[in-house]
Amino acid sequence: MSVIGLDLGGTKLKGAIFTEHAEIVYKGERKLEHRTGEDVGKLIQDFVSDTLKQAEGLGEVIDAVGICVPGISYQDKGTVWCPNIPGWEDYPLKAKIQEVCKKNVIVTVDSDRVCCILGEAWSGAAENVNNAIFLAVGTGIAAGILANGRVLRGAHDISGAIGWWALDKQYKDKYEPCGCFEHHCSGEGLAKVARELLEENKSYDGPLRKKPIEQITSYDLFEVYPQGDEIAEKTFDIAIEMWGMAVANLVSLFDPSKIIFGGGVFGPALQFLDRIKKAAVRHAQPIAIQKVEIVPSMLGGDAVLMGAGYLALRSIKE
Repeated sequence: MSVIGLDLGGTKLKGAIFTEHAEIVYKGERKLEHRTGEDVGKLIQDFVSDTLKQAEGLGEVIDAVGICVPGISYQDKGTVWCPNIPGWEDYPLKAKIQEVCKKNVIVTVDSDRVCCILGEAWSGAAENVNNAIFLAVGTGIAAGILANGRVLRGAHDISGAIGWWALDKQYKDKYEPCGCFEHHCSGEGLAKVARELLEENKSYDGPLRKKPIEQITSYDLFEVYPQGDEIAEKTFDIAIEMWGMAVANLVSLFDPSKIIFGGGVFGPALQFLDRIKKAAVRHAQPIAIQKVEIVPSMLGGDAVLMGAGYLALRSIKE
């Protein structure tokens, strides 16, 4: 039994052939190259067709295909909403993939936040764990939630969109595009906060002044932080407190065994896990926060891809 897992990101499509034991026997990728609408769908169809041929050449029989998307996957319709792909407001992705597969091949689609936690559950930090949460911090912020062995999707398949959490008691118009939490603590959010602090602190003459303010990224902040840069320190102080508040809210609401930090920011922000735990302790239900483990992803950049593979495998078993 073998499956294909596909990870559709903002700039590229990654795919792999997996055995039922989470072994990768083939891996490939294609760049989106600014494609939109049906052109992205055609790219995925071609990639699936090519991967099916690879499987045949390797003697692997494909029983299912799983794909994750950066957005919302509507389970009842098989359509997706992906804000970074123009023309994908209600795109029939499941049907498009099914067109290039044999009728007996199961096709299943889900969000990248769901696939993050599924990947860790299959072969990572949540293996043999029934209650765990993957907190993904990259371009955006989201949570994949595993409760009693089942993925939570919600009434409208939007569970886990915690970038919209209100962690500031006062609403500000700047939160409208992506939410309060994401504005402060995503990869782009860290850069936004640093730019705001630079605008406020006219006397600052540190290394971040050497770069046009609109070009400052989170990578710049991680680079100057070890030097004691005051803007970087204040930016991360704000983020650590909010990451801790998020952990506290998740722990108090779901009582997980593990919270797994991943995504591009964690990464370099793993150095802050102890401080995040201390911040969380102040806000969380006191018994639950002492029992939860806060750990880094074991799969790194492959968490979503592994999750897409496991998504396919689970569709067979279900």
